[in-house]
Amino acid sequence: QIDPTADASFLGWIIASYSIGQMVASPLFGLWSNYRPRREPLVVSTAISVAANCLYAYVHAPHSHNKYYMLTARALVGFGAGNVAVVRSYIAGATSLTERTSAMANTSACQAVGFILGPVFQTCFTLIGEEGVTWKLIRLELNMYTAPVLFGALLGVINIILIFAIFREHRVDDLGRQCKSINSEGEENDVLDQDAEGNIDHVAVVALNFLFFVILFVFAVFETIATPLTMDMYSWTRKQAVFYNGIILSVVGIESVIVFMVVKMLSKRTGERAILHGGLLIVLVGFFILLPWGKKLPNIQWQEIKNNSIPRTTSIETLVPFWSLQAVQLPSNQTEPVGCPITQSWCRNTPMIYLAQYLSSDVLIGLGYPVCNVMSYTLYSKILGPKPQGVYMGWLTASGSGARILGPVFVSQVYTHLGPRWAFSLICGVVVLSLLVLEIVYKRLIAFSVRYGRMQE
Repeated sequence: QIDPTADASFLGWIIASYSIGQMVASPLFGLWSNYRPRREPLVVSTAISVAANCLYAYVHAPHSHNKYYMLTARALVGFGAGNVAVVRSYIAGATSLTERTSAMANTSACQAVGFILGPVFQTCFTLIGEEGVTWKLIRLELNMYTAPVLFGALLGVINIILIFAIFREHRVDDLGRQCKSINSEGEENDVLDQDAEGNIDHVAVVALNFLFFVILFVFAVFETIATPLTMDMYSWTRKQAVFYNGIILSVVGIESVIVFMVVKMLSKRTGERAILHGGLLIVLVGFFILLPWGKKLPNIQWQEIKNNSIPRTTSIETLVPFWSLQAVQLPSNQTEPVGCPITQSWCRNTPMIYLAQYLSSDVLIGLGYPVCNVMSYTLYSKILGPKPQGVYMGWLTASGSGARILGPVFVSQVYTHLGPRWAFSLICGVVVLSLLVLEIVYKRLIAFSVRYGRMQE
């Protein structure tokens, strides 16, 4: 709307820029938080997000290159979101081993609530309409596109106020005993207590970074593939696909919050490693269910045939077996072409994924993903022990951001060109590989204090 030169491929960069910004910023903010009071990176990162949201609200103002201003705004919002590493490292240092899982689960639950409420607010803001209200004095257009970012900027300002008013540096050892914090004012040069002596198990650290990458990658694929998959398989229009999948993802978000609460209690009985193992198995089953079975083919998109996009030398009968010609959908009153595009060659020979399969997969992935997410953070923080965790948490966040960049790329290439059978088979293979890695390092995924005999597991 604001830049006619923007196309679908540039939209891909707009979407990826958030994760790229977060991937770059996470280790930097983590390093900052290792040596200075955490209030500093938290305030600066939130201020960057506020400024970036305001820039987004004004991308209509320049006379040219508007799409690049939007790209910059989204990248800076992602850069500000790199403070997740600071937040996680603070939680790791401010909790004992017995408190850690519960605290990490609470944080992840709050994050999930944010993902649920975000689309709700977005829906409310659509009531403002595309025109909205314009303040000519400051050239601000308040409409359904700018209202969400202005609201985000307001929340950022509130966060900065809360950081100054409430946030305090706090550090305990693995047993919960109060310790001096290297992040407190005037204590930057204080040495860590003796419990910090010893080397971090870097094999376990690398393994968990890989596992976290896989977990975020498969969920990014799951999110990204929802709309094109349901449009191809069930002949939904784009509007229907976005609406129904929005409802499904909201239900998955609610399911995740419940799972986070259950995990807190369950981890005290079974331990984090076993729960992580179980979560990965559930995700594997979820994607395995999505593999196409049966003989029924998806409806073929009629518009492609109507527009003669098929070469004249090729008849419909050679593209679609005669026994499934009824799958070719040719409605007389349909304005938007629906069904599986004939340009995707796999549509002609790959069985459809039934709606029951898709919904069952949603439930299972919605159960397995939050379990794996919170267990990865918890185990990671325990392995690092009492040493400053900012940089390490930054790398973990960066690996997750990298996964969110590659997920949509995987969908656009593998799913579009090879189809769901190849896409979901490869995902199952990646999850099986992660389970093998987990088995190999299973005994090494223990808390720092347990590893050095200072605590019983």
